[in-house]
Amino acid sequence: MKKISLKVAALMMAGSLLCTSCIGSYALFNKYEKWQCNMTKSKIVNGIVGLILQPICAPICLFVDCIVLNTIEFWSGSNPMSASIQTVKGSDGRLYTIRGNKTGYEVTDENGTVASFIHDAENDAWFIEQNGKKSELFRYNADGTISASLQGGSIVTVANNEMGLQMVREAATYDRNFAMK
Repeated sequence: MKKISLKVAALMMAGSLLCTSCIGSYALFNKYEKWQCNMTKSKIVNGIVGLILQPICAPICLFVDCIVLNTIEFWSGSNPMSASIQTVKGSDGRLYTIRGNKTGYEVTDENGTVASFIHDAENDAWFIEQNGKKSELFRYNADGTISASLQGGSIVTVANNEMGLQMVREAATYDRNFAMK
């Protein structure tokens, strides 16, 4: 009886080492779980399909996460499955690919031109980096206002609401027209 208990305890200890999430984010398994829970509007249908797919898909996702993706995340610092990628059509009719990363977003246009939008958490500011040039777009102030940097170099401080956004648009238009003269 003691031998069986010792074997079970040893197996449980070994299994617990594999189930810790200290190695990575398990992004593939989390995406599978989110998909499985939201594949239809009916919780009952999701549950039935989950009972069918769970024994097959969950172990595969966990295995790939543990062996491949979390290893990549450990050595590179980012998990290929956790990056959010979206393609959107801009108001100019062109397609843009937006990739989320740890510090912000990377936007690539149809021609391959890349612009990075970077959040500086220490100063609570957003920057744009393009063609090796980095410039501040705006920053959140302690009093709840926003300081927006215009192309001409001037800074406009406005309220963080629709009226403030309209004021920045008007100031940017004036700044652009003034710079053209």
